[in-house]
Amino acid sequence: MSMPFRTLQQPPRHLLVCEKGHVRHERSRHAVHVREHAYNYRVSVLIPECGVLPEVLKNTIADVGEYYLVRSLAVHQLVAQEFIDCFVRRGSCYALTYNTRIDQDNTAALLPTGKLILSVDKDTYEELGLQGRPSRYSGKKPMRYIITIDLTDSNFHPDGKKHKRVLWALKEKKPLEFDFLLAWYNSGAEGSTLMSYFPKNQIQALKPKVTFSTLRDLQCPTLQSNELQGKPEESCSTEELFEWLGAVLNQVNLDNVSSSFLSTYCCPQPNTIADRAFLCTITGFIIPEKIIQLLEQLCCYFGEPKLAPWLTLTVHGFADSPVSWRENEHGFHKGGENLYNFVLFRNLDYWLQMALGTNDDCPP
Repeated sequence: MSMPFRTLQQPPRHLLVCEKGHVRHERSRHAVHVREHAYNYRVSVLIPECGVLPEVLKNTIADVGEYYLVRSLAVHQLVAQEFIDCFVRRGSCYALTYNTRIDQDNTAALLPTGKLILSVDKDTYEELGLQGRPSRYSGKKPMRYIITIDLTDSNFHPDGKKHKRVLWALKEKKPLEFDFLLAWYNSGAEGSTLMSYFPKNQIQALKPKVTFSTLRDLQCPTLQSNELQGKPEESCSTEELFEWLGAVLNQVNLDNVSSSFLSTYCCPQPNTIADRAFLCTITGFIIPEKIIQLLEQLCCYFGEPKLAPWLTLTVHGFADSPVSWRENEHGFHKGGENLYNFVLFRNLDYWLQMALGTNDDCPP
């Protein structure tokens, strides 16, 4: 009995990868990391010593863009040639099954690269008869499989065997139907819209929810952009900052008073007190292109002298997304952690922190 008990006491494994750079450096990969993390449901911006946002930054937040909820959408409609021509080949199309659980249900996702990812149970996989691979997190006897279909493959066309095989499997042999979240980014190209493509009684346009708040007398860690590990009595480390930020975003009291039965956490040392800090949270189906635009405006925030020595941009991915970064398989395990955070300094140096849970590979 002692071995299982000790196992229960051990916390699940987590991954936190940190890197630093400068947003204006020609080899900076900050935009690449954002672009490769396709499915995001919450974005939080924290700016110490800020009471009112500049108008241009407010407009960028308001222009995060709408997304769509499509009810009872058959997966075979995503591989139809008309859909591929209208949306997959003419922009960045994002689709993710809604209210599905990655460790229990069949799920699907369409990446902006044109890759359709199906994460299905063993029975569904065998009924479909499509080529795939066992999930990395299903154990010695695979009970879940991953199928990847490249909709942009030159051999994937209506007259080709591959297209006919996939369409037959998804339409006749084992039809799959889900509610989907969809978004499309086409940088101004003309053509069909998702709203006009699907029947009006099937599709619903949604806007992200935006909340603003001001935090008073906030204890903030002292940071130095060139010191990821921190320095004793001089600056805090990237891990300490990440833990502190999680407490702030979850509204945890940082006072560490003896009468508190909820938390004894306190801000790491050394720290300073910000008279006020601005916190903005955006919740919805938020595509990477809009996050890149927001990050660029946050860089412009430091174009004029500011009291804030740094600010943060935190992005949470969907816990039940089949992938995290790129096409890396994502699993839920105990929490489905799947997020990244930018610490942007006044001189435009940045720290990028990428965090994942147990059932995930190391971020790129």
